[in-house]
Amino acid sequence: MSIKLAILKSGEQVIADIKEYVDENQKTISLLFENPYIVKFLTPELLIESAVGNENENVSHKVSFSPWIVMSEDKNMTVPPDWVVTIVEPIDWVKKSYQEKMNQSIDGLVRQGEVDHTQNFSEFFVDSSESGEIKNVEVFTEENNGQY
Repeated sequence: MSIKLAILKSGEQVIADIKEYVDENQKTISLLFENPYIVKFLTPELLIESAVGNENENVSHKVSFSPWIVMSEDKNMTVPPDWVVTIVEPIDWVKKSYQEKMNQSIDGLVRQGEVDHTQNFSEFFVDSSESGEIKNVEVFTEENNGQY
């Protein structure tokens, strides 16, 4: 698996297993995004000067993952290469969170990257510390009316 973070012309940040299709001249003709999810950084981006003695303070970060094209049942989507601004390696804890979501069950809503449509799953949030330890996973469903 080649899990990457793609920044699109639309400004969306999409994490997926990204594969490149090339022609006989090795020119990229299309990109395949497998299990694409939008990643949003929820923690305010602040520049904070650390006071002496507080350098080991544990800062918490939150991101949300939501299906890239919510109304589609497709798990594989082709993207024209001219719609991608750049493709980068995601930070470790974001990549790990995505991989865990694709490989195991989170509160019984997601199994092997497939959405259990009876649960009206739409997105989940991951809370992590700077060390990369995943502290909390919250799942949004229509049943809990968006309460996390």
